[in-house]
Amino acid sequence: MTAHRAGVGNRLLAALPAADLGLLTPYFQKVSFEPDAVLVRSGEELDPVYFPHSGAIAFMLDMPDGQTVATTLMGREGALASFSVLGPSPSSVTAIARVAGTASLISAAKFRAAFAQSAAIRHVVQVHARAVLLQLQHVAACNALHRVDGRMARWLLQLHDRVPDDMLPVTQEALAQLLGVRRTTVTLTMSKLREVGAVPSDRRGFVEIDRARLEKAACHCYALMQRTIDQMYCEELAASPPAPGEQKMPAWSGAADRAFPR
Repeated sequence: MTAHRAGVGNRLLAALPAADLGLLTPYFQKVSFEPDAVLVRSGEELDPVYFPHSGAIAFMLDMPDGQTVATTLMGREGALASFSVLGPSPSSVTAIARVAGTASLISAAKFRAAFAQSAAIRHVVQVHARAVLLQLQHVAACNALHRVDGRMARWLLQLHDRVPDDMLPVTQEALAQLLGVRRTTVTLTMSKLREVGAVPSDRRGFVEIDRARLEKAACHCYALMQRTIDQMYCEELAASPPAPGEQKMPAWSGAADRAFPR
């Protein structure tokens, strides 16, 4: 990874009042990461905390037989290792960059100290935690119930939400790992998506998509999951944190066009 000057391009950080953000910025280091970079390994302590500004990071669950499958995808809307606020603990997943990007990182200890001081930081972490849990629940149900072509379309749409281009920099090997299937299955599934015009081309580590047709090919999990998460982010991140002793309930109605506006 390459170090850069820190800035605010992360959706959680952008939601913080200046004074609360100021508890973090003196300790930030901005880094860049390349595709396939391992940011956290399963079993390692959650340290440091990453706030992505761009790119896409997949949380991969390592199975005993050596296979891996993605459980979550994160971009500038999230914070990798934010659960370290609960105390030092090992990661249960491996976090791998699927699309190159940048992030601001801070040590878990410094982040826990700011978390303890700021109700606003606690609020954005709580909103993010609920969004991650919701995504995990939807992905688990989707993996159990839906066909591979619908699931692949969902992953491609989630990548597209975080990449400002219809030509996605993703290999078939990466898609196989996201889906937990063999490369041959990815090749056959890609052919099905090409037949309906959802993937006009895929070559040299890039997948070209037609967003409208890809949305039609995706299982209904994508629209439901992204609409609910976006509703949560738009309404709750904009709201002030609850007062001590007050419990703020998430809103579940309404919709927005895209999950994570660029």
